[in-house]
This record gives sequence, structure tokens and C-alpha cells, in this order.
Amino acid sequence: MTRDLRSIDVGRFARVSNHRHLVLLMSRLKPMQELHNATKETALFIESVSSSDLFNSREPIIVTRAPGRLDVMGGIADYSGSLVLQLPIANATYVALQKSDSRSLRIVSQPDRTFEFELANFDGPIAYETGRELFANSDNHWAAYVAGVFLVLMRERSVSFDQGASILISSNVPEGKGVSSSAALEVAVMQAATRAFGVEMNCRELATLCQKVENLVAGAPCGIMDQMTSSCGEENRLLQLLCQPDQLRGTLRIPDELGLWGIDSGVRHAVSGSDYTTVRTAAFMGYRMITDVAGLRRDSKWKGYLANISPSEFEATYLQALPSTIKGAEFLSHYQGITDTVTRVHPSVDYPVRQSSSHAIYENSRVQAFAAALKEWQSLEQASPLGELMFQSHQSYSDCGLGSEATDLIVELVRDSLADGLYGARITGGGSGGTVAVLGRSSARPAIESVANRFEHQTGYKPTIFSGSSPGASTFGHVLVNRSEISLMQKEPGTIIEDNTL
Repeated sequence: MTRDLRSIDVGRFARVSNHRHLVLLMSRLKPMQELHNATKETALFIESVSSSDLFNSREPIIVTRAPGRLDVMGGIADYSGSLVLQLPIANATYVALQKSDSRSLRIVSQPDRTFEFELANFDGPIAYETGRELFANSDNHWAAYVAGVFLVLMRERSVSFDQGASILISSNVPEGKGVSSSAALEVAVMQAATRAFGVEMNCRELATLCQKVENLVAGAPCGIMDQMTSSCGEENRLLQLLCQPDQLRGTLRIPDELGLWGIDSGVRHAVSGSDYTTVRTAAFMGYRMITDVAGLRRDSKWKGYLANISPSEFEATYLQALPSTIKGAEFLSHYQGITDTVTRVHPSVDYPVRQSSSHAIYENSRVQAFAAALKEWQSLEQASPLGELMFQSHQSYSDCGLGSEATDLIVELVRDSLADGLYGARITGGGSGGTVAVLGRSSARPAIESVANRFEHQTGYKPTIFSGSSPGASTFGHVLVNRSEISLMQKEPGTIIEDNTL
């Protein structure tokens, strides 16, 4: 049923700050179908904020928004210093935060999650390992991505929280589908907390702190690309990020003739899963072995990143020096450890060193070629080579042990649809399930739906199709809702106001 925004009591919606499409919504607005999707969702979330008994009428409420992301190229090579290309998707997480008199966090995640936490538990501030243990219980682990923001700000920015906060969360970024629901949550909460408590930082700094939340408090060993896209991404453009560790290289326009979609495989993805962790650790083990072969005590040549080794140099000198697999204990007896700060080598595990290292090196080469083609875009004749790069990336994931039958099926269905305007597909993010990114003509939505229908027919699972894009949290900025200043809203009803002075 289509809702009409004219039915919303938006007298409590006070002002919007630092948003390209700053909106003051009054008691009478345009019908919902006439508004941009992000604006519709913002208005509906504001409605839920204005009616929530979580908030009082004394303090202003900060509302922020952060999108999920579609990993177009690069994926797990981020932790090896690769270039990655990421698209902020239309699905997003909203957060409303209001400072409170007590030093407690009251967290409500719609529709039915709640959590309360005393900030005194973080005082010291405590070590990250201690903080991680506070959220080890599977029932409240989700709250680590929210409360962890406060611990990171205490440790990294020396913020002293004399007040707590009430936090309302609403998200349509589905969990476990490989589109960075955790990053969207971290970024939206960090954006709200820094605005409410007066902590200044740019989008890149914010993303870096959010990665610490995920790595060090939630305990998930992700790279930086998810948080950076959610924080700094631009609508309908691919964020170019060189993960050494977080060099923004601008954005790439997606040609009008091309479209990008995500098709959910139904297999739950988790960055904290053992397959991802094993492959990541194996890549760092491979790097340690390569520097030993090269006789490098201080690595000024590749600066700690596999991606800085060219494929030709790797094949000529180092490929055969790497074992296909090696037991953790054997590696530790020769090399002691690795340089990764968020994983460690377990003596009893067999690590696929050669393929994990190869993937990082060749993936960076593929991403560089993909970006170069978009920069020099002239016609659709260039689309098929882009698709082939995606197919190669997908196969490399599988060779690392990060594939799945469901994602393989989606990719094969796309291969069967090349005549229908599709060009390529690949598993995304940490692999082992999740979402498949698909490249096609901009008019190829029917072919995407056909792939989804055939997948459902063969598996019994109806996949979600992700389409569209939206701005990152930095572009959205924040909305200030002040229930006590309804008088501010005495404007002409039914108007949408742009205000670049806030």
C-alpha cells in the first residue's frame, strides 16, 4: 500500500544539515511516489523517531544514514593492498541518537532488538580484547557494532563521555548477504555519535575508526573497503580505494549504457567465518615467505602488500617457492608469525598459501584493468572484456576455497544469459556465499529477473535483487530533529526546502 507523506506529523522534524537535498518536511508534503527513495525512507524514519518513547523532548536528536555496498571488483584483496571498486547501494541503515543524562547506552534496533549498556564498563579505557569479551555472547554480539563505537572513540580520540545516549536503529541492509550491513551500522552510529558529542573528523578518518570497531571490538577481520564506501561513497559512482591502507583515488562514473546489480544467493556470508579468516591468514603467510625468498629484512620494496608485486615478477621468481598448503605449526617454526594485526596462525590449521597469495596479486591486476577500461570508456564493445574480468575473479575466489554452489549457479546462469545483455558476474566481499555482482546493459533488468527466477526454480530460494545506488554517510550528513522547537517549522506547507547554510 502506497503511503502519502501528507499523513505524517512532521512538525517535530526541525532541520537537516550538510545534505545535498536538504529537506524540511511539513504536515503536508508531496505524495510518496514523487519523492526520491532515500528521501522517502528518511521521512518514514523521522516519523518513527518523532513517535518513539525512547527519546525526550529536551535534547536534539541526530539522524544519520549510511548505505551498504556492492563489491564490484577487488573484494578480499583489500587486506593485501589492492585497488578495489565499490558501489554504495540504495539499501541503507538509519540511526537516531540523543544524548542522555545518565552514562548508559539504550539501544533499540527495529523491529525487536534491545540492549542496555553502562559506559562505565569502558572506563580506563579498557583494552580492546576486554571490550570484545563483553560482547562474546551470541545474543548480544550485534551490539558490539554499536557500543564499540564509543570504546573506539575513547581509545583513539581520547573522548570522555560524561553522558550516555539513546539510539534507535532501522535498516534495510540485510545481514549475512555480503553487502556490508555491519559497515553501514558502524558508519551510521559513528556519524551520529561524532555529531552529537562534537568530535570532528572527515569521512576517511571516520571509516578507519569504524574498521577498528569491526576488527577489534566485534572481532571480524575485515579490510577497510566496506566502511570507506559506506562513509565516503558517491551515488551512481564506483569508489576507487587503494587499500594501502586507505588511499581514496576518486570515483569512476558508471557509463549510462551499463548497469550493476546484486543477486543474493541465500547462503549466509560472515566475514568472521573460518574460510575467510584462513584465506586471509594464508595470504599474509605467503607474503612473509616471499620477503624471505627476496632476502628483505625491511620491506621497502613492496611496503607490506602483496598487491605491489607484479604478476610477471611473481610468476618468474616466487610462485613456485610457495607451498600449495602448509600446516600452521610448520610455518611458525620457520617464520614465527605474520604482520597481520587481526589474525594469527593456528598451528593445527592447513593454510592454502599459494592460491591465497596468487589471488591477491592477480586480483589487483584485474581491478586495475577494469578501472582503466572505465576511464577510457567509448562504447559497449568494451563491456565483454569487463565481464570476463569478473568471471576470472569469481573463479579465483573458488580456487581459494571461498566459493559456494549457490553463487556458482548464479554465475553460470549469467554466463548462459550473455545474449540477453549480461556481461559478467562474480562472488563478492568475503565469499563463501552472500551476493553475486552482475554487470549488464542498463536495460538488462529483465535478464536479471530471469536469472533470479531460474535460480529460484532450481533451488527453491527466491533471491533478493539489489539495484540502485545512494550517497555515502558523508554526503548525507545529518538531520537534526528537535521536538521542542516546533515553531521553527512554520513554513509554507507542502514545500521541500534546500538550505546549504546549515
